[in-house]
Amino acid sequence: MATRDTLIGALADGCIHSGSSLAQLLGLSRSAVWKQVHRLGELGLEIEVVPGRGYRLRHPLDLLDQARIQAAIGPVAMAGCESLEVTGITSSTSAALIAAAPPAVGRWRALLAEFQSAGRGRRGRRWLSPYGSGLCLSLAWSFATAPRDLPALSLGVGVAVRRTLAACGAGPVQLKWPNDIVLGGAKLGGILVDVDGDARGPFRAVVGLGLNLAVPAGLLQEVVAEGGLPPGGLDAAALGQAGGRNGLAAALLESVHGLLAAFARHGFAPLADEWRRHDYLCGQPVTVRTGAAAANGMARGIAADGALLLDGPEGITAVFAGDVTLRKSP
Repeated sequence: MATRDTLIGALADGCIHSGSSLAQLLGLSRSAVWKQVHRLGELGLEIEVVPGRGYRLRHPLDLLDQARIQAAIGPVAMAGCESLEVTGITSSTSAALIAAAPPAVGRWRALLAEFQSAGRGRRGRRWLSPYGSGLCLSLAWSFATAPRDLPALSLGVGVAVRRTLAACGAGPVQLKWPNDIVLGGAKLGGILVDVDGDARGPFRAVVGLGLNLAVPAGLLQEVVAEGGLPPGGLDAAALGQAGGRNGLAAALLESVHGLLAAFARHGFAPLADEWRRHDYLCGQPVTVRTGAAAANGMARGIAADGALLLDGPEGITAVFAGDVTLRKSP
């Protein structure tokens, strides 16, 4: 693993690196370097072999840096941080935090990864993102007791994420019930919240966030083939305004931390109208699938508790869980 991380770090600049220089850096033979380079394709990295000169990444990487992220987070949020770690590869940032001890009440821990081998979306779907092409992060927080409006927590996190993206000029970012971030009709990211503990406290929430920054053509085809909303990325100008991947990661962690602290006191009510203003589905024909059942209707926004309001044959009903897709009008 250390060899792989060192190799990626060397190639991250997008320049050509000779086999001999990489062999010296890694302490390997040139044939062993060749094998290591070609294994990087398993992480979604595109390697170019330049005959007689060496290897380079087709797309340079802005690698995550723990020190830079910590330095960019404000002092109020950092005062409550128990740990912030960056790793190259993990099965799932959320799973790793769930397996660890929860933070103390009112404090938080974060884990960021360049690549998740078993990243999760809603209802067990995979979260697909090549190495270093997006942001994969999770933040664990402990409430004193289970907060009111708990089912709407992922919607509240969506508001915090949208605010952060809007601040860096990302354009008209919208929120798709219950946990997707949408930009220009494409899925920019997704949120997954896991909770555990006693409702009387302490009560832990682990917020997982996956955000697309660059979307390779192969990934686009794979996601569409699985029936998901086409993925979209963040443009270079917005990412640059955010301070690159590290600056954006810091801003998102700080924003989610602030949201969780406020949610503990006030719940979802102060956020509901803001969520409605950026509702991607409202007024559109949709299909809601819950298990084997499917219901068609018009999306009519959300209720005060965050439930989706579906206007169907039997009138308006509240939907508390399910997968929602846009339905083409006949």
